[in-house]
Amino acid sequence: MESAARSDNIGNVVAIRGSVVDIVFKQHLPPIRSLLRTGTNDQIYIEVFSQLDAQRVRGIALTPTQGLARGTLVKDTGGPLQTPVGNGILSRMFDVFGNTMDKQAAPKDVQWRSVHSEPPGLEKRSTKTQVFETGIKVIDVLMPLERGGKAGLFGGAGVGKTVLLTEMIHNMVGQHAGVSIFCGIGERCREGEELYRDMKAAGVLDNMVMMFGQMNEPPGARFRVGHAALTMAEYFRDDEHRDVLLLIDNVFRFIQAGMEVSGLMGQMPARLGYQPTMGTELSQLEERIANTGSGAITSIQAVYVPADDFTDPAAVHTFSHLSASIVLSRQRASEGLYPAIDPLQSSSKMATPSVIGQRHYDLAQDIRRTLAQYAELKDIIAMLGMEQLSPEDHKVVDRARRLERFLTQPFFTTEQFTGMAGKLVSLDDALDGCERILKDEFEAYSENALYMIGAVDEAHDKNKAAVKESQDGNSLHDA
Repeated sequence: MESAARSDNIGNVVAIRGSVVDIVFKQHLPPIRSLLRTGTNDQIYIEVFSQLDAQRVRGIALTPTQGLARGTLVKDTGGPLQTPVGNGILSRMFDVFGNTMDKQAAPKDVQWRSVHSEPPGLEKRSTKTQVFETGIKVIDVLMPLERGGKAGLFGGAGVGKTVLLTEMIHNMVGQHAGVSIFCGIGERCREGEELYRDMKAAGVLDNMVMMFGQMNEPPGARFRVGHAALTMAEYFRDDEHRDVLLLIDNVFRFIQAGMEVSGLMGQMPARLGYQPTMGTELSQLEERIANTGSGAITSIQAVYVPADDFTDPAAVHTFSHLSASIVLSRQRASEGLYPAIDPLQSSSKMATPSVIGQRHYDLAQDIRRTLAQYAELKDIIAMLGMEQLSPEDHKVVDRARRLERFLTQPFFTTEQFTGMAGKLVSLDDALDGCERILKDEFEAYSENALYMIGAVDEAHDKNKAAVKESQDGNSLHDA
């Protein structure tokens, strides 16, 4: 970035209001989105947001402005904010300026690229619709993800969002030979540090890049961190022709940072105080996530819904970009059904016969119907007990409970905590298992035989072991 500095174009600070800085340039005005540097050792970065007149620009500071005073000299770097790209960035952690945050030396063999780029043109986009297999049964069967699409992950604290994201990163490396990029927008410092340690312990850091714009940073930095992470993802897609899994946590905080920037710049707010340009800003970010002939960026985004109001403009604009919604349920987590995905609230635009095939579609509909009937019967069971159900309803409950347990899965990234070896399950095995459960093939088996297994045939061994244990226990009791 230093090599791009244009020290010949020097300006002076004339006004400072928090993160908003006005600068006079006598020679020529820097273009919009230019990066300026000032302060001791040039450690204060300012991005030009508007040109006020023939000599004045107004910028937003991407770093704290403590110590900045009127009259301070400002250098025009001659270009926009840039971020490092290349194989040298793998297994590293960066901030929005491309500085490393993992206490290691700066990466070598990298290029610096502008964080601003246009989405791929229509002629470059792939029109082929493909399913992105995750190896996680419940997602692949009921809410298949789109290769080059965007999926929203909705859930509160402690229901398994990070574990699910970590497992997807693990499977991405093993199954698709791809790269994973984690982008933390407005993250708590603790979450970033924990995630870095978890990824290192799970052994998935080698094919991964992490970038954070933390909660305590100015809104300008939080607003640009998503663009910087996308620039890294675009390098691996377009130059290396690899598939990229981009994880964003949290999209709502990107919108929130844009709202703060808009307010600081004095723009008239729109509905509920959001910036009038919210739709455009979100689209500029989301439309760069695409599937091209050379590779695809598949994105999974955590989405916070303000006050659980799904009509909130931030939620409405985000939903319009998503091709799948994965909803995590606290109740399922409390029952030990991990991953704690609610199959009835989650959905995918890919779940149509033309994309996933008629057999898969019909099977997914049967599973949803069975689970929905069980949900309706739960109140009767709670009040009157199982004895009051008709024989047909009994069968529905048995099938639903076995399906619920079959759709759980031991993860690779939790092996050290659970002691259970992780399982990667192909779509064919997952569909085969669900079909056989719906045909009552495992009616005689205990529900526990289907809990935390991979392919359904593992239930035979688990059931045999349970029967043997029960017989041994009885013989000891008799003795």
